[in-house]
Amino acid sequence: MLSVGPELRLLQLLSCVILVLLYQVTDAERDLKGACSTCKQITDNFNKGYDRTTKQNFGGGNTAWEERKLSKYETSEIRLMEILEGLCDSSSFECNRMVEEQEEHFETWWFKRKTKHPDLHKWFCIETIKVCCPKGTFGPDCNACVGGSDRPCHGNGMCDGDGTRGGNGGCSCGHGYRGEFCLDCIDGHFSEVRNDTFSLCTECHPSCKTCTGPTNQDCDECKEGWEEDDQEACVDINECSRDPSPCKEDQYCLNRDGSYSCKACDSVCSGCTGAGPDSCRTCAGGYQDTDGTCTDIDECSQPEPECTEEHQKCINTQGSYVCICSSGYEEQDGKCVEAVQPGERRKGRSHVLCAVGEVYLATIRLNE
Repeated sequence: MLSVGPELRLLQLLSCVILVLLYQVTDAERDLKGACSTCKQITDNFNKGYDRTTKQNFGGGNTAWEERKLSKYETSEIRLMEILEGLCDSSSFECNRMVEEQEEHFETWWFKRKTKHPDLHKWFCIETIKVCCPKGTFGPDCNACVGGSDRPCHGNGMCDGDGTRGGNGGCSCGHGYRGEFCLDCIDGHFSEVRNDTFSLCTECHPSCKTCTGPTNQDCDECKEGWEEDDQEACVDINECSRDPSPCKEDQYCLNRDGSYSCKACDSVCSGCTGAGPDSCRTCAGGYQDTDGTCTDIDECSQPEPECTEEHQKCINTQGSYVCICSSGYEEQDGKCVEAVQPGERRKGRSHVLCAVGEVYLATIRLNE
């Protein structure tokens, strides 16, 4: 067995510690983002419950009695409890736990803070229990995302942890953009407008791998399937014009911008130049050329009969034919013989049965 030195053991131990710390950080980040998501769900449902209970249990009339009763119910503890009961699904453990732990804060806001702080999400999730941040900020201290809180990632991406107490504020750029600040353009796009805080990346012409403008003459490099012409513009390569064809014998080539595809010939063709029975190079067996189109040969109408056995008849099919027995006959060992009708017996068989019967009777008489 190989011995492991102290340096290697220490390195292995440090690797394990780093892995554990990474898992812990990942779990913590997930918890922080999850807590904010749960809180937002709760406040959204609270607002829905608030709207649902408006004028609840009242007919909606304008009598003085209803107005008095309604004003009491609007700010009552009964209404608060009705709203709180509908905040979470019974299966949502995190939601129910947060509501139970923070119920006093809901009561404080309902009775003392609602008028001055009408935005429940801001007061409860951001300022009071501090599980969320204002939009455009992230992390424990609600720092501004890259590009500023007004336009995170300069409007071209998503800020990690945006609106939560988690994340690192890094940008995940949207399509067409790349870089730490989401100001650079990816291949296939060019910068139409660009400064230190704003970038507009626009897609190149389909023929360009990279470009400086929108047309096929602005390509720095052509994409595969395109080539530069005399005017230094990227144009499509017609692969179907090559000899030999890039497709198989029973296929035809269909050119497309920057590429091509191979399609199966019509079943009546033996090789073809396009779709349909009128594009055959030659006709397949069982078909003939009729004014440039491959059509079925009716083998059963030819001068020389195809079905030569006695009591056979010919049935034409697409590209072929079949031989079947005529009515009243059935096939046996490749021959068409007369079919036995129900209740009838063939003569040969009945003679044998009669002979057997006579022998049997004679045997009985002898025994007597």
